[in-house]
Amino acid sequence: MEWISLSEKETFNRGYEIGKSAKRGDIYCLLGDLGVGKTVFSKGFAKGLGITEHITSPTFTIVQEYENDMPLYHFDMYRIEDPEELEFIGYEDYFFGEGVCLVEWANNVPDAIPTSAKWITIEKDLEQGFDYRKITME
Repeated sequence: MEWISLSEKETFNRGYEIGKSAKRGDIYCLLGDLGVGKTVFSKGFAKGLGITEHITSPTFTIVQEYENDMPLYHFDMYRIEDPEELEFIGYEDYFFGEGVCLVEWANNVPDAIPTSAKWITIEKDLEQGFDYRKITME
């Protein structure tokens, strides 16, 4: 599936709609360059799950936990240099637990990602405009 977003609000809303349809045990891998809107998308995704907490990028903590009827485990793999680092945080408990995982920069640890994961890519194209984003979900 593919969507075009022309504003932060549209990127947020796309995240919201995908978050609303998420189910326990789902893993969503979120890819895109720095500054493309992954955090905006993540905020919408969390809102779609019913989470009202302020969502931040988990850049320095690897995973942020947001408790809810269906918890959200928001990962950032940007700084992971060795997939074995994930063992120390017990990533499998999150991936195969009762919540939903949203994994930014999952392409840094492809061997750790289950084949059932859904991959979402956000791309910008400045020729189309500063706020243009193409959101693709496999």
